[in-house]
Amino acid sequence: MRKFTCLLLFLIPLDLLAQQFKPVQDLIKRRAPWLENQVVFKSLKSGEKDIAELQSQGNKLVITASGPNAAAVGLNWYLKYYCHRSMSHMGDNLAPVTSIPMVKELVRIEAPAKYRYALNYCTYNYTMSFYDWKDWEHELDWMALNGVNLMLTVNGMEAVWQSTLKQIGYSDQEINDFLVGPAYTAWWLMGNIQGWGGPMPQSQIDGRKMLQQRMMERMKELGIEPVLQGFYGMVPSSLKDKTKAPIIDQKTWGAFKRPDILIPGHTDFSRIAGIYYKELKKAYGKNIRFFAGDPFHEGGITDGIDLKEAGRSIQTEMLRSFPGSTWVLQGWQDNPKQKMLEGLDKSHVLVQELFGEFTNNWEKRNGYDSTPFIWCVVNNFGERPGLYGKLQRFADEVDRIGKSPYKDLFKGVGIMPEGLNNNPPVYDLMLELGWRKDHVDVKKWVTDYTKYRYGSTNKDIDVAWQGFLETIYQSLPGYQEGASESVFCIRPALDSKPASRWGTRERNYDSAKFKEAVLEFAKAAPEFRHSDTYQIDLINMLRQVLANDGEVVFQAMGKAYQEKNTDEFTRLSGQFLDMIRLTDDLLSSHPYYQLNTYKAQALSLGKTKEEKALNIKNAMMLITYWGENIRTEDNLHEYAYKEWGGLIKDFYLVRWEMYIDYLLDNLRGKNTQAPDFFMWERAWVEQNLEVKPESQVKPLDQITAEILTLKTGVQ
Repeated sequence: MRKFTCLLLFLIPLDLLAQQFKPVQDLIKRRAPWLENQVVFKSLKSGEKDIAELQSQGNKLVITASGPNAAAVGLNWYLKYYCHRSMSHMGDNLAPVTSIPMVKELVRIEAPAKYRYALNYCTYNYTMSFYDWKDWEHELDWMALNGVNLMLTVNGMEAVWQSTLKQIGYSDQEINDFLVGPAYTAWWLMGNIQGWGGPMPQSQIDGRKMLQQRMMERMKELGIEPVLQGFYGMVPSSLKDKTKAPIIDQKTWGAFKRPDILIPGHTDFSRIAGIYYKELKKAYGKNIRFFAGDPFHEGGITDGIDLKEAGRSIQTEMLRSFPGSTWVLQGWQDNPKQKMLEGLDKSHVLVQELFGEFTNNWEKRNGYDSTPFIWCVVNNFGERPGLYGKLQRFADEVDRIGKSPYKDLFKGVGIMPEGLNNNPPVYDLMLELGWRKDHVDVKKWVTDYTKYRYGSTNKDIDVAWQGFLETIYQSLPGYQEGASESVFCIRPALDSKPASRWGTRERNYDSAKFKEAVLEFAKAAPEFRHSDTYQIDLINMLRQVLANDGEVVFQAMGKAYQEKNTDEFTRLSGQFLDMIRLTDDLLSSHPYYQLNTYKAQALSLGKTKEEKALNIKNAMMLITYWGENIRTEDNLHEYAYKEWGGLIKDFYLVRWEMYIDYLLDNLRGKNTQAPDFFMWERAWVEQNLEVKPESQVKPLDQITAEILTLKTGVQ
């Protein structure tokens, strides 16, 4: 009996070990089944750092790791740097490798970064509004492979707020007036808007809660800690009509009425915070260690609030409900406010340097007043298209912080894009920096990147990517919110305004040099005709060439109009419209770039007729006029514009045709009224809520030849 007991005690750790790495084995089955019987996982004891070791033993790859997250990184290292395979948001390159590569010498990968963080509130809408479980499973596999161990997770907060508000006397209608639609949850949770895009059906509230629970379960298996929404005092603006509690009216965020702020530190604040956290525990568990939530995000009114006491009170309620938890704050503009930081227990705070590709607030603010912080990049705003990323700056700045007086406060790196479906090298490099001790030379790194992105090495691709590092991915100083925008997608006008209110149409690189690099890249097309990742990137590079050339034609077109040269304006405007049509042909050649793909995603997520109708309306508003119907506050139109096949032809082209016809009438002496784009855009959304039949498209090689031999015709 004693021997049997000892045997059981011996077997228990082995069973636990097998269970620990089973999620990574399951990941292999999903993404690289050709490796399923080739990898053995073993446990590695380590201190606080995450470590993975790789070495072949016999005909097996042995990954020895400190936990499932490190094991997934070890797997990804092998996939990328030995098998030349990878996952991304812009296509996967995971075709079977027939002869499994050997790792002859021990390879050790150690994470100097304690935290490898992912996601912005905005990512949940610009990219993930209509993710189903299949999409999230892909997302979480990618996160694990890239070593993310801390991730914003705010999918199902509607259910928590619904339960909270019911307990303080709100009716179903009043709750509906506060919750937003599925494409607008980011700005609701950040305290910018309420009610817009809703009401959300109960079936959808319940479905989002279940999806969040499923996500959190998978995240736990893969070693990814969730960051949930904390209570920082945001309340419906209607609450001041129901209580005498001290509430600050937060006025508006652009055209939108903001939720109000219940002043922290008062009895009602503690009471509602307690209810909120109790409901959050019931929905998502008690073992949550990280909470986000920034009061006064992008403005807001702080008059009458003692910020130091407010910060202390918000943190106190968080810690009361979840002892030992950490408040994650965005380092964005003047956030977190200095006075608020002064009231906090810094050992339970983590600040995200949000816009690291431009800012160095970690330095200017003395390590955020000696607060633990991570360094992150946004890189993209509105998930607008465009090729952009200060790659070498990422590597240089992470290295510089690690050698600075604030190195002990520096706890990791992160990606906080407003949208993820763009510029995959940005996200790969940033997260890999969390696993590299030495300074990275991006010129060398990118040659390995292209090999694992496309599956093999190629001389033309290598030359092209060195050209991309000198143009679209160079690290010039200066402020810029994401990639340079396309003139094809601006609300038509003969001026230099960008498509979005805060963007730019200026090119900070040599467009001719970029086009030369694209020509080199296109030479590899015959060899990589079966590579989805190559096809996706080629289309994107060609799209950028057309957008760049379109700017040249547009400037000449405007000059011809000012000079009242009707013939020249007619010729150039015709060429300009043809370039928009060619852009639509290009983007329609792959499902990744088609509007119908996005529409189908929104519709398929809906489980009822009501959900489908809400989803598609939210989806189409977000990518066109964004929201609200107040002309004087119409600043968000095109903030999330997309260059997609179908959208280019049916929306942007038609809009430009209307405007050019109006200008031609002016040149010919006809007194016609200017198009009312404000009303037209809203009507267009209502008329385009279905998936349209696919039209015949030209082969990509034919389109490529047309673009690369295109003459702008500018004199």
